[in-house]
Amino acid sequence: MNDLVATGLRRSAEMAAVFMIGDGLLGLLQPERHVDLWRSDIGAVDALVRPFGDRPGRRRLYGLLQIAGGIAIAAAQRPRR
Repeated sequence: MNDLVATGLRRSAEMAAVFMIGDGLLGLLQPERHVDLWRSDIGAVDALVRPFGDRPGRRRLYGLLQIAGGIAIAAAQRPRR
């Protein structure tokens, strides 16, 4: 794999980690507001948040898992040497 592709993959993983950490933190701190914001008339979109509706504890737990997963992904990224 050439350096440009490898760098792009590492940066993409880092961006995914940042998204996971931020989304997890919002879900942890404001679960009802966060789930309500993502409710949608589009079935596929709403299916993603439906398991968390009226279950703030479940959304908080998922938020903790997202944060842990995002940190693990970020920690695994190493700069090119």
